[in-house]
Amino acid sequence: MPKMKTKKSAAKRFKVSGSGRVKFKRSKMRHNLELKSHATKKKLGKSGMLSPADAKTVRKMMPYG
Repeated sequence: MPKMKTKKSAAKRFKVSGSGRVKFKRSKMRHNLELKSHATKKKLGKSGMLSPADAKTVRKMMPYG
């Protein structure tokens, strides 16, 4: 059986933590930051964890991740 390929788009957007949960970086922090409040920018700067249902889909995209 051939090796499974990693979906590169998923590999660039998600990382698997040490405990096995899937981390992601929040969007909307590239430009127009002067229009966003300090609290919004602070919240968007932090990474988040995917729900178990979404993490299952991402894990299929990254078989070796």
